[in-house]
Amino acid sequence: MKIALICPFNNKLSISYSLKVIKHLSFLNVEIYIHEELLKNIKISKLPKKYFSFKKLNSKIDFLFSIGGDGSILQSVTLVKDTNIPILGINTGKLGFLTNLQKESIELGLKQLLDSKYSIIKRSLLEVNSPNLEKNFFKFNFALNEISVSRKNTTSLISISTHLNNVHLTTFWADGLIISTPTGSTGYSLSSGGPIMTPESSSFVLTPIAPHNLNIRPLIINDNTTIKISVSGRGDKHLISLDSRNFSLSCNTEIILKKAPFTISTVQLYNNSFLNTLREKLFWGLDTRN
Repeated sequence: MKIALICPFNNKLSISYSLKVIKHLSFLNVEIYIHEELLKNIKISKLPKKYFSFKKLNSKIDFLFSIGGDGSILQSVTLVKDTNIPILGINTGKLGFLTNLQKESIELGLKQLLDSKYSIIKRSLLEVNSPNLEKNFFKFNFALNEISVSRKNTTSLISISTHLNNVHLTTFWADGLIISTPTGSTGYSLSSGGPIMTPESSSFVLTPIAPHNLNIRPLIINDNTTIKISVSGRGDKHLISLDSRNFSLSCNTEIILKKAPFTISTVQLYNNSFLNTLREKLFWGLDTRN
C-alpha cells in the first residue's frame, strides 16, 4: 500500500501530528510518500529510514492523508484533481466537518483503514469557465465546496444577473452569491442561511449573501444545470472565490458554472457518517428532550 501525506498549514500542532502519523505508518507494511513542503518542516533525524518525497501525485498512490482541518482538505483537492485518489482527513483543527479522523484516534483509525473497514464517499465539484478569460486563468478551475462572487473595494451592493440553462432566473441585489455543492452546504452557504444537503445529493444550492430583497431565498437546483452569472456594480472589479482561492474579475464578465466531469473520493471510516457528524459537530443532539 502507498500512502501520501500532506499538511498544507504548517502550524506546530499539525506538524507534530504529521510526524506521529509518519512514525506509526513506518511500523506498518506501507510505502510512505511525504509532500516536499511538509518535509521542510520536519527534522530529517526524526523521520523513518525509508520514505519518498513528492510534489505532484500520481495515480499509483492508494490514499492521501490530509492533516489539518477542512481547509487542508480543500487544498488537497488541488493535488488530487481527477486522479480519484481517496482522501482521508485527519483533524487537528477546530470544527473539521470534512475530516473523518480525530487526532486522538489516529492509531485506531489507521487500523480500520488497513483492515478495509471504511467506505468511499464520492463528492461532486463545480467547474467554472468564462469565454472572456484565458484558459488557465484559474489554474485549477474546480471547487469542492463552493464558488462565490462578492463585492470588492466598495461597500455598495452588487447586482448578479443569473441564468439557469439559458433561462433568466433573477438579478440578485446583494453583497454576493454563493453557488454550493452538497459538500459545501455545511460551510459558507450554511452561514449565509442556506440548507444542509447530504453529500450524495444530486443538487447545487444558490445562496445570496445579505440580499436587499427580503423575498429572495436560497434555491436548490439539479446539478445538471448550467449556471451563467454576470456581476455589475459601482466598482470596476469584483471577487470570485473557488473554495479558498480568490481572484479579481472585471465587472460584466460572463461566468459559466456547471458540474465537474469528475468527483473527489473521501474516506469514511466505520462508525462515522454524515448524520453522526451533524449531531456531533453541529450539536443537533444537545436537546434535553433527547
